[in-house]
Amino acid sequence: MPSESLGLFVEIQTACGDEQEARKIATAVVEKHLAACVHVFPITSIYRWKGGIETGNEWLCVIKTTHKRFPAIRDAVRQMHSYECPQIVMLPIIDGEKNYLDWLSDQVNE
Repeated sequence: MPSESLGLFVEIQTACGDEQEARKIATAVVEKHLAACVHVFPITSIYRWKGGIETGNEWLCVIKTTHKRFPAIRDAVRQMHSYECPQIVMLPIIDGEKNYLDWLSDQVNE
């Protein structure tokens, strides 16, 4: 059963072409108190782009934050991202451990 936090907390994902760009984005959103935490890890992507199928190594940022922070994070990622069409998607956190969600909220000044 979802808690009263339903809709408040989210994860935002963006994939970057290299580790340096991913770390730059992650550091910026945490420093600005837009996110409490960002996980950064390497991935392999297979995708359709401009009529062909591409395969590439990327770095995925999983940004832990609140729903209210999405517009500011989306804008920050767009400014720093090198991709023509960056992935910037928000996924809801349906429920979570209360102490963790309280900490998350405190870190983004909610």
